[in-house]
Amino acid sequence: MFFRDIIGQNAVKKRLIQAVKDERIPHAQLYLGPEGSGNLALALAYAQYLCCETPMEDDSCGTCRSCIKFAKLVHPDMHFVFPVNTTKSVNKHPVSAKFLPEWREALLENPYLNLFQWLEHIGIENKQGNIGTEESGEILRAISLKSFESPYKVMIIWRPERMNLAAANKLLKILEEPPEKTVFLLVAEDHEQIIPTILSRTQLVKVPRLSAGEITNALVEKWGQSHAAASSHAHMADGNYLEALRLIRESEEENFNRDMFIGWMRLCYMKDVLKAQEWTEKMGGIGRERQKNFLQYGLHLLRECLMVNYGTDALVRLEGPERGFVQKFSPFVHENNSLQLISNLEEAHAHIERNANPRILFLDLSLRTIKLLRIKRQVSA
Repeated sequence: MFFRDIIGQNAVKKRLIQAVKDERIPHAQLYLGPEGSGNLALALAYAQYLCCETPMEDDSCGTCRSCIKFAKLVHPDMHFVFPVNTTKSVNKHPVSAKFLPEWREALLENPYLNLFQWLEHIGIENKQGNIGTEESGEILRAISLKSFESPYKVMIIWRPERMNLAAANKLLKILEEPPEKTVFLLVAEDHEQIIPTILSRTQLVKVPRLSAGEITNALVEKWGQSHAAASSHAHMADGNYLEALRLIRESEEENFNRDMFIGWMRLCYMKDVLKAQEWTEKMGGIGRERQKNFLQYGLHLLRECLMVNYGTDALVRLEGPERGFVQKFSPFVHENNSLQLISNLEEAHAHIERNANPRILFLDLSLRTIKLLRIKRQVSA
């Protein structure tokens, strides 16, 4: 991890780099910052810079043996501890070392990951992630080893809030008087959940929330967002880069659902069975959760059509293309077909949950929708 790849936090970066240059290396540091601030990424960049064989003025070199191994998170002098629990593959004595391949995979994909994403990644399901007493023994063993390549041994403990009291008490002495050239980097979000005796043995590195401008620039540069869209997401994210990414994914999914549903209704109205089959093939390959989301979105638009059709236009909360579509399409959703249209989508949603073949299901749904859209509305005398 390079300092240059971390969003914002310029003041923190400068302090960390200067401390290494001045050889003022605290043996235990606490990187304290809210979700999405980049505190874990900062700890990784600091560890890489500390162990770099030819550090540059403001970052690691990226080409020495140490940096190459740090880039893959496989440096033998960098150790990790993080919350875990039993899973299908690790059904007893869960410790971080047993989850290192999954940890590297998750961290390389997203160094801003949160606890929920990590636990979901390893399939803990409804269990809580913890740092237990067995883990403290693993830490003591790792720290007792001589360094292999770097002058420093680095122990990164992510989310020490999840460390139980017995494990924390076992580490107090080693945190206060670690072996020479050993550095502990604790990465936390809530200092109130860390026992005071751990806090008192660490030097605080406060990592603030990101500014809206910093998140906006990152979304434009890294994700190709327009400045207007990026700025909107950044303000809603309130300094949390992870939340901004979630909003992007949500927005992209809404755009996909809108375009697919509007296109599908046009094909059904035009009775274009061949193109409806092509549409079915595309829908069949997007995954069950997205298919279910699409059907829920379709139900939402059908209900909005009914509101417009029955004179409750003021209650419609749609904008842009969605509102234009609903205004034009609402005359075709009426008392003679609306209940069956809605029932068909609800039934399809239930069948998707029961692992029905999606291609057959969506083709059948398309054919039924074609028939229903041809039904004319009754005109009162």
